[in-house]
Amino acid sequence: MMGRTHALSGAVVWLAAAPALSQERWLGDFAVSLSPAQVAAGAVVCAGAALLPDIDHHNGRIANTIGPVTKSLCKWVGKVSGGHRQATHSILFALAAGLVMDLLATHVEYLWWVALFITVGFGLRGIGLDFEKHEVWSSVADCAVAALAVWWMSTLDMSFAGYAVTLGCLAHIAGDCLTPRGCPIFWPVKWRLDIPLVPRTDGKVERWVVGPVLTLAAAILAVRSVLGDVAVEWLGSG
Repeated sequence: MMGRTHALSGAVVWLAAAPALSQERWLGDFAVSLSPAQVAAGAVVCAGAALLPDIDHHNGRIANTIGPVTKSLCKWVGKVSGGHRQATHSILFALAAGLVMDLLATHVEYLWWVALFITVGFGLRGIGLDFEKHEVWSSVADCAVAALAVWWMSTLDMSFAGYAVTLGCLAHIAGDCLTPRGCPIFWPVKWRLDIPLVPRTDGKVERWVVGPVLTLAAAILAVRSVLGDVAVEWLGSG
C-alpha cells in the first residue's frame, strides 16, 4: 500500500472508532470522552501512526521526512526488527507503540512532543507533502506543518493518543495484509496473513477502488463527527 492510502485508512479507522472510545460499558475506566477538537487531533495522529510500521524501511517514503534524522532512525529500526514487514508489522508492535505513546503523553512531556512531531511528519509525507527531487525543501515543509499541528495540539488533552497510535498501526497492518506479501501479525511467529485483494502497490485496485472508498468514508465520518448521525442520514437519503 502507498503512504497516502495508509494515512487515509488511519484517519478513517479513527473517525469510525472515536464514538466507541467513550463507551464506559465497553472500556470501563479506560473510556475517553472526546471533544470535536480532540477527534480532529486524533485523526491527524492516527493518520501519522498509520505510517509508523514502515519505520523499518531505510529507503521508504517516510525515511526522508526529516532528512538524515529519520533516515538513520529507519535504518536502525530495520536492522533491529529483522527487515521490512517483520516485527513492526505485527499486533505486538501496534500495542507497544500505543503504550509507549500513552506513557510519553502522560508522563514525559518533552519526549512526547518530539514523538508527536515525528508521527505527524510521517503522516504529512505519506499523503504527499513533498517536492519531487527537492528533499531539503520537502523536509522543511514537513517540519513546518508538523510544528504548526503540534503547536495546535499543545492546547488539548492528548491522553487519548495511545488509542490513536495503536489504531493507526493496526490500520497499516490490515492494509498490507491485503497485498500478496502479507504481514507476520502474530510476530515473533513467522506465519504471515495475506488476503491478496490488492495485487499491486499503487496499481489500479488501490488507485481506483481502495483510495476512493477510503476518501468517501473519511468524508462521511468527518461529517458525522462534526454534525452528528443526522447529517449522515441526510446524505444517505439524498
